[in-house]
Amino acid sequence: MNTRRTLFTIAAAALFGFAGAAQAQAQGEPLRVATDATFPPMEFVENGKRTGFDVELVEAIGQTLGRKIEWIDIDFKGLVPGLISKRFDMAVSAIYITDERKKVVDFTAPYYAGGLVVMVKDGNTAIKTPADINGKKVSVQVGTKSVAFTKEKFPQVQLMEVEKNQEMFNLVDIGRADAAVTGKPAAYQYVRTRGGLKVLPEQITTEDYGMAIRKDTPELTKAVNGAIEKLKADGTYAKIVNKWFNASAK
Repeated sequence: MNTRRTLFTIAAAALFGFAGAAQAQAQGEPLRVATDATFPPMEFVENGKRTGFDVELVEAIGQTLGRKIEWIDIDFKGLVPGLISKRFDMAVSAIYITDERKKVVDFTAPYYAGGLVVMVKDGNTAIKTPADINGKKVSVQVGTKSVAFTKEKFPQVQLMEVEKNQEMFNLVDIGRADAAVTGKPAAYQYVRTRGGLKVLPEQITTEDYGMAIRKDTPELTKAVNGAIEKLKADGTYAKIVNKWFNASAK
């Protein structure tokens, strides 16, 4: 009898806890979202304010769900570990959906197609295709897919790993690196706003960005996916894409 009573108590507590979490979400509890706001146009700080494609999309998702967004700034390499340790509810920072990451976190449906590209100094004639970076000094941001992929795809590359996106571009600007391997959105944003560099027309990869969510909150993943679909249906998503990339929504 005691065993049955104990099992019933545990089951009831678990059910109550799940219901409590769902009720808190329904009542508009703040959604804690982590990002590394150093990757324009996806997320960056301008005039002291966090902005960018990811930021506007997440804010729109929050409005759709009736939940205020509580932003948490963290280095890119700490996003997944911080999410797993429950420091926040979601990580959105131009994160590629990969099989390795899917082992430890869940992802929403892809919300934008990106990919890796090669950037070189404007006027550089020695590097015309991605294959030409073999044997050259190439800057990459630590913790991103650029590191492992470049090592595997171009084994003769001399990698220069830096902490921040801006450092990566600066090394090419000043001639310490021959090229940089980075995400397509940030590459084109830099060329448009700063100049001095160019993006090779041939991409290295074409991959999808996803919003990372803990595996123990499947209801949140479902809710965010639903919100994204609503934003696509009412035209909000297309407006945000056109604002930041001046291209048709995909």
